[in-house]
Amino acid sequence: YRPKKFDDLVGQETISQTLSLALDSDRLSHAYLFSGLRGSGKTSTARIFAKALRCEQGMNHEPCGVCQNCILALQSRHIDIVEMDAASSRKIDDIRDLIEQTKYKPASSRFKIFIIDEVHMLSQQAFNAFLKTLEEPPKHAIFILATTEKHKIIPTILSRCQIFDFARIKVPQMVKHLQDIAEREQVQYEEEALNIIAQ
Repeated sequence: YRPKKFDDLVGQETISQTLSLALDSDRLSHAYLFSGLRGSGKTSTARIFAKALRCEQGMNHEPCGVCQNCILALQSRHIDIVEMDAASSRKIDDIRDLIEQTKYKPASSRFKIFIIDEVHMLSQQAFNAFLKTLEEPPKHAIFILATTEKHKIIPTILSRCQIFDFARIKVPQMVKHLQDIAEREQVQYEEEALNIIAQ
């Protein structure tokens, strides 16, 4: 039940709307920073955004979900969507490998997308190496950075990103989402139990 489109995101309506408008009007930045608590939807949003940028039906906020690009994106197997977890790949050699991949144009469509999760975990050397690429990014590259600790990211990186702060999901929104899942799975529940889980 991970969200597959912007409308599925729980509690992040403003961010969904802003990114949707950017896609529909083709007003894109080369770097985005998604910041917020764990479970607030940062990685899901990054993947939806990446899929929307790659859809064969054309770039808009509602990717078709059936073309080859959409299917590969949903399966996390798309050659032009590169995901890196900075919590486990934080060294300068890891970021150099990623930078090397930015030199190659996408296999199809306009963009090659790089999603770096937990970006605040990068070493100082890795940040400095990455900064050079952010300062002069290839036209075909879009970077989506995600973090739970924005204050640990160096200001020079922050200044080159469009920043989105993900809100804490409210308990009633969480309860409603859990109800929807329980009903789709035909699971019986007590509302009080869902409320405790949500909290």
